[in-house]
Amino acid sequence: MDVPEQWRELRVTLCHDWLTGMRGGERVLELLCRGFPEAELFTLIAQPDVVSEPIRNRVIRTSWLQKVPGIQKRYRNFLPFFPHAVNHLPRPDAEVLISTSHCVAKSLQTNPDTKHLCYCFTPMRYAWLFQREYFGWRAPLLKPVLGSLRKWDARTASRVDKFVAISHHVRKRIERFYDRQADVVYPPVDADYFHLGEADAAEDFDLIVSALVPYKRVDLAVAAYTASGRKLKVVGVGGDWDKLRAVAGPNVELLGRRSDEEIRSLYQRCRLLVFPGEEDFGIVPLEAMACGRPVVAFGRGGALETVVGGETGVFFDELTVGSLNQGVERAGEMAASGAWSREGIRARAEAFGQPVFIREFAKSLNDLTSH
Repeated sequence: MDVPEQWRELRVTLCHDWLTGMRGGERVLELLCRGFPEAELFTLIAQPDVVSEPIRNRVIRTSWLQKVPGIQKRYRNFLPFFPHAVNHLPRPDAEVLISTSHCVAKSLQTNPDTKHLCYCFTPMRYAWLFQREYFGWRAPLLKPVLGSLRKWDARTASRVDKFVAISHHVRKRIERFYDRQADVVYPPVDADYFHLGEADAAEDFDLIVSALVPYKRVDLAVAAYTASGRKLKVVGVGGDWDKLRAVAGPNVELLGRRSDEEIRSLYQRCRLLVFPGEEDFGIVPLEAMACGRPVVAFGRGGALETVVGGETGVFFDELTVGSLNQGVERAGEMAASGAWSREGIRARAEAFGQPVFIREFAKSLNDLTSH
């Protein structure tokens, strides 16, 4: 993918929270790494073998957490230590720092003459939102720790010169929690890689592609499909794996981690994609839509900015088994009547393609560097 020539003229450092897999945030980082091939990359911890070549083929500077035995599997347990870890990373020697952040990357300290643009996936969820979803019964016990994190997170927002949010949903959070304004630049879907399959007719299964963590609400979808008996395939790994396996019916198949090629094939062959949680944005629905498949999504959060009800998907209104299954039934009825247009669904996804992201991100970056 071609990037603006002026990007290559900047001396840039990148910062990302952690490198433990290739999810939506890492896809954005990958594109920035292609745009700035010489940029150093700062992060709390790194597992280079699970990220793409453009990310790992550069100088990666990690925090002291990298030396903790088994940290790649247990890093979330070290949340209270994240501020200390990022505060003790060296200050980058760069004209511009670009942080891609949903936790602490935006808090990396810089030299006075370094300008800092934060591409913000969300203010720290663990501190501001979804405490019960993440911590369960422990949430009340963690109130002092989470309160301290909120204060630190809000205070260190001053280290950012310009915020760019991934959605209007997140822009409102930045204004609410940080009292800062932000541009909005939607993350890119690789509509060249994710494309229509050869077969028009879908196979008899629905699909989830997600990290298996509480706020994603994969548990709700597994319960709904176990109750309905419809076939569901779930791609992803995470802390909820054992919990989901214990409650999933025989019609629900947990596939674990899959290659990009396998995921693309599943998108192309599925009947529909299920997107059951309240997301900051959500690149997965756009990948499925680029492959011509409709989405059944919870009607809150970033999905409202990508999925068009009745044209590219169906929304359900409540986080209940009944509401989700009603959405799936409506989508199935529309499929049976021939209401979905693969080409029309894909056209919506193409509006969020990489060229659009590069153009809009370059505007925000130019605005920062020209002042």
